[in-house]
Amino acid sequence: MTRAPKTILCVDDEELELEARKKFFESAGFRVLQAQSKDSALDLFRSSYVDAVGLDYWLSGTSGNGRALAEEIKLISPAPPVVMLSGYGSLPGEGTIVDSWMGKANCEPQHLLSEVNRLIELRKHRQTEHLG
Repeated sequence: MTRAPKTILCVDDEELELEARKKFFESAGFRVLQAQSKDSALDLFRSSYVDAVGLDYWLSGTSGNGRALAEEIKLISPAPPVVMLSGYGSLPGEGTIVDSWMGKANCEPQHLLSEVNRLIELRKHRQTEHLG
């Protein structure tokens, strides 16, 4: 039986960043959903099964940052891990909303992939423990 690919929702208002992340995750075997706005991200999140979310901190249309989007995603479903990406470094209190925070400047694609996979596996482990 073939396993379905993991699905990641990538959210960034910068098209080049979004395309680069899409190509990288697809090459790693992921199904990639893309959104350039809060509204399109929420529509995709509500209508699709998502294993993880990669979210840019600074999004136009979100009052200056993606924190509000992360909060809404967690209200809809707290299960999929949210990885916040930022060119600004980490901000106090962000770890309470997102599962991981990574600076864009020092974030190699392979490190991002490892972190996303780690968080997906951690979630699966917790779900298994909860059911068992």
